[in-house]
Amino acid sequence: MRRTIEKLIQERREKEDLFLKKLEDLKHYGQSLERLEDQTKSKTFFSLSKKSLQKILAETLNATKNLTAVAADLLEIQPALMDAKDKEWDALGNNHVGLIFKSMEWRVDKLAAEYEDAHILMKKFLLLKEQLGRLQAALEKQKLPSAGQVREILEPLEEWRYMSFENRFRGHEEEVKKQQERYIAYFRPGGKILDLGCGRGEFLELLQETGFQGFGIDGNSQMIDSCLDKGLHAQKGDILEKLADWPDASLDGIFSSQVIEHLPPACLKRMVELSHAKLAPAGALVLETVNPTSVFALVRIYFLDLSHRLPVHPQALKFLLESSGFDGVEIVYSGELADDRLEILPGADELRSLLNRNIDRLNDLLYAAPNYAAIGRKK
Repeated sequence: MRRTIEKLIQERREKEDLFLKKLEDLKHYGQSLERLEDQTKSKTFFSLSKKSLQKILAETLNATKNLTAVAADLLEIQPALMDAKDKEWDALGNNHVGLIFKSMEWRVDKLAAEYEDAHILMKKFLLLKEQLGRLQAALEKQKLPSAGQVREILEPLEEWRYMSFENRFRGHEEEVKKQQERYIAYFRPGGKILDLGCGRGEFLELLQETGFQGFGIDGNSQMIDSCLDKGLHAQKGDILEKLADWPDASLDGIFSSQVIEHLPPACLKRMVELSHAKLAPAGALVLETVNPTSVFALVRIYFLDLSHRLPVHPQALKFLLESSGFDGVEIVYSGELADDRLEILPGADELRSLLNRNIDRLNDLLYAAPNYAAIGRKK
């Protein structure tokens, strides 16, 4: 049995090494495209000769072709890798070495995130190939590409970058859904709920599974594509503009998770005021964000995302909802960090009691719940 397991481990490692090598190739070609992207952003780009533009275009097309080929290879390798892992795990389970599973979990999670990145990249670069083909046709007719045409190619690359960040650091979609399940109870059963900044669609899936009418808005086309692939109702657009388009008093609930920390104060104020206008009587507004009263949350979550604009204090958000007409506003904390908190000292003498009180204060400051939601209802 030991030799069988060793053989399966070797086979899994070979497939894993091939998978990781292809990922390195993908990153290499991606860096080549980024260098070409920097050239297109240069002030002198539109003053280049037709020959220079054609050279840049040819290099871009070649890099895109290589990216597409590598991404396709990854899609072929991944099932074989997963099959090798399954066989290895089955053998380990039969040999009563289940503890080894845990030591491998981090590798599986890492590979899953990287595979998801590769899958998204392949879809995006197939689209870019089509767009670059149109630019090549324009150049062959001696027409310089417009700034809009170049922007059409560059923007999806930035959107992919942020979705890749979400896949790596936000957590698996099932984990996010589990965290967000608590908010379903705040909405009237079967109601019409709008998700502002719906992302990959975790909350929209929860709404669909529990009999609600869910609609999502997000400014990232990659996120919207992910939602549409799941059969969810979502559209790309500015969340404030799209929210303003809804008829007044037409929604039973509005939800937004990990969005308001990306907004400047004036936009957040406008978002709350618009939400009040668009909600029907007794409709609920639920706004979840990072808890800035937790040092852990600030250091490990908030400052991790470069697109965050401003942390929102829970009492400030509560006041904003109340001053905008919402009733019975409450603050609900989530994501407790019980395993990270400092341990108290055993015993009950005066010195230990004093130290434990100070430890409790430190825990409240350092390891308060990392997320909170402000929930209010329209009268």
